[in-house]
Amino acid sequence: QVQLVESGGGLVQPGGSLRLSCATSGISGIIFRLYRMAWYRQAPGKQRELVALITNEGTTKSADSVKGRFTISRDNAKNTVYLQMSSLKPEDTAVYYCNAQLGSLEYWGQGIQVTVSS
Repeated sequence: QVQLVESGGGLVQPGGSLRLSCATSGISGIIFRLYRMAWYRQAPGKQRELVALITNEGTTKSADSVKGRFTISRDNAKNTVYLQMSSLKPEDTAVYYCNAQLGSLEYWGQGIQVTVSS
């Protein structure tokens, strides 16, 4: 059974930083490195949106709203993907979801709350 577990969320002041982690289980290390990993977020009353993704080759892509502030990375040895968030703004407040995709296979984490507020 594949599971994605997010951690590292919480309350932070504007301008602050957080690092989200997504640990996967049920996927062997050899297979994990083939997955495209991504972070999505959903704010209250809004649709879920892509924040950043990283391919199996390490290519990254970020939403315009977070470019220069958020960085996605992966550690294939630990079956984990990270989202380093800096210069956080109140509009970054949302539930953040980890996503793993390989062909027709797709898995989601349960989501973790990030609140940016003074």
